[in-house]
Amino acid sequence: MAILMFLIGVLTAFVGSIAGLGGGVILVPVLLFLGERFPQFDWVNPQSIVGISLVVMIFTGLSSALSYLKHDRVDKKIGYLFLVGSVPGGVVGAWLNQFFKTDGYSLVFGIIMIFVSALFFLPRREAGSPLFKSGIKREKELNGEIYTYHMPIVVGFLLSFVVGLLSGLLGIGGGSLLTPAMILLFSIPPHIATATSMFMIFFASISSSGMHILLGHVEWAHTLYFIPGAYVGGMLGAKVNRKLNGHLVEWVLRVLLILIGIRLIWQGIG
Repeated sequence: MAILMFLIGVLTAFVGSIAGLGGGVILVPVLLFLGERFPQFDWVNPQSIVGISLVVMIFTGLSSALSYLKHDRVDKKIGYLFLVGSVPGGVVGAWLNQFFKTDGYSLVFGIIMIFVSALFFLPRREAGSPLFKSGIKREKELNGEIYTYHMPIVVGFLLSFVVGLLSGLLGIGGGSLLTPAMILLFSIPPHIATATSMFMIFFASISSSGMHILLGHVEWAHTLYFIPGAYVGGMLGAKVNRKLNGHLVEWVLRVLLILIGIRLIWQGIG
């Protein structure tokens, strides 16, 4: 079982790091499935799943963020702005999580997954025609090309608070919502959005998981098996991200998130 947990950690962090999702969107459904099918995972419940997911994402975010920072792909100023909203949001979400039962948790998580997958089908705004043209002006160089975009402070704070709340509540890391939001709303290049998302996930997961630790939701005997795999997977995902255009990965994620969402909704209402 220890080897299985390590491999799950590698896979979820690898996929999450490539797309800037954090890995929770894969780890949480996998644990729900294992808890339903195998007696070795009878300790699984919404509280332990979220606690494990957020602790593991600290290490996924750390390894990914270090790699992205090394190659100067993180917009740190935008990342810090998101942290102002996501940290308190994560604490509130972690507190609310204790009131969830498994069926209700599966239903809400499934609906969120369908919503996230739908975001990837929305048409992206062309560079130079952003939805927002005021706020913090940012310029970032990527592969010899300079990209310019704006981040309204109030919009960024509210968005990150909601994302942080859902992260603490569901254990999905926040990147599954922030990454498409940065791309679709603010015309931030995908590679910068992904890197900035993983940078934010590292810090936000610390505060959210801290609340779950205080509430006694983290099963340390099992969590420790996922952490090494998450660190390795995060590094590998960040490395692969620099070599891909991202379109194939996005299509795989679209289909995967839809299937996961339908499965969890069915479980929640069944």
